[in-house]
Amino acid sequence: MTVFSYQVSEEEAGARLDKYLSEKPELPSRSYLKRLIEEQQILVDGSPAKGNYRLQEGKAITVYLPEPKELSVEAEPMDLDILYEDQDLLVVNKPKGLVVHPAAGHESHTLVNGLLEHCQGNLSGINGVLRPGIVHRIDRDTTGLLLVCKNDASHAAIAEQLSTHSITRRYHAIVHGVLTEDGTIDAPIGRSPLDRMKMAVNEKNGKRAVTHYHTLEPLKKFTYVECRLETGRTHQIRVHMASIRHPLLGDTVYGPQKPPFPLEGQTLHAKVLGFIHPGTGQYMEFEAPLPEYFERLLGRLRL
Repeated sequence: MTVFSYQVSEEEAGARLDKYLSEKPELPSRSYLKRLIEEQQILVDGSPAKGNYRLQEGKAITVYLPEPKELSVEAEPMDLDILYEDQDLLVVNKPKGLVVHPAAGHESHTLVNGLLEHCQGNLSGINGVLRPGIVHRIDRDTTGLLLVCKNDASHAAIAEQLSTHSITRRYHAIVHGVLTEDGTIDAPIGRSPLDRMKMAVNEKNGKRAVTHYHTLEPLKKFTYVECRLETGRTHQIRVHMASIRHPLLGDTVYGPQKPPFPLEGQTLHAKVLGFIHPGTGQYMEFEAPLPEYFERLLGRLRL
C-alpha cells in the first residue's frame, strides 16, 4: 500500500476534498478517488471524510492507495461483427457500449475478451497482456470500425501507418448547431488543466491534432457531418468539435449535460477505415453502415 500525505495551506482552504485531491498529479483518477473515499481510505486528521468536505487550513490529509491488482484477461464467447479476417488481421464493427480492452472497472466483457476467444489467443503482443491485438482504439460509446492485428509484424506495420497519418479514418457524427461550411481544426490536444478526467485544446502541453470536417446534411438545430482524422489523439473529434462550439449530440462530457434526446453517449460512428495490408501491400478500405439508433435519430431530425 502506498500512502500520500498532505497539509492544507491557507490558499487551499475552502476547496472540496475531492476536487483538491483530483488536482494532485500523483494520485489516480477522480472516479477512483471517489471509490477510495467511499471505502474510507482517505482521512482528514485521522477520520474518514466525504468528497464534499470543505478543507480547513492546517488539516492533515492522508490517502491510502492500495497496490494495483494484476489483471488477467480471459477469453469469453462473444458475438462479434467481423467484416474481414485473414491470417494477419481482422476488421471489427464495434457496437455501442462495448469497451475495447480491460481496465480498472472494466475487467471483463470487453472486445479483447471476445477477440481472445475468436482468435484462440492468436493476437499481437506488442501492447501487452491487457491489449492484445489492439493497435488503435475508439471510445466505448463510439460505434464502428476497428482494426485488430494477429501478429507483431502486422501490428508494427499498421502502427507505422498510423504514425505517418497514412491510414484513412472517416467518422460520421451529429453536432449541435448548423454548420454551412467545411473546415479544418488544427489545435493541439492534451489533458485538461481544469479536469484530469477530460482532454482539451491545450496550447502549452498538448500534441498536434488535426481534424477535417465536411457538412453532409444540415438538420434543424443540428448538422450531420463527416470528420476525417489526420491524427489520432484521445477524444480528438469530440474535443475539436466542442472547441468550435459544435459539440457532438449526446456528448455529456464535452457538450450539454442534458441532451435533448435520450442517448447513451455521443453520436459518433467510425464509418470508413482504409489501410495498406501489411502482408500483401495492397490498399484495402472498409465501410460500416450506420447503427440503427443513428439512422432513427437522423430520421427524427429530418422531420
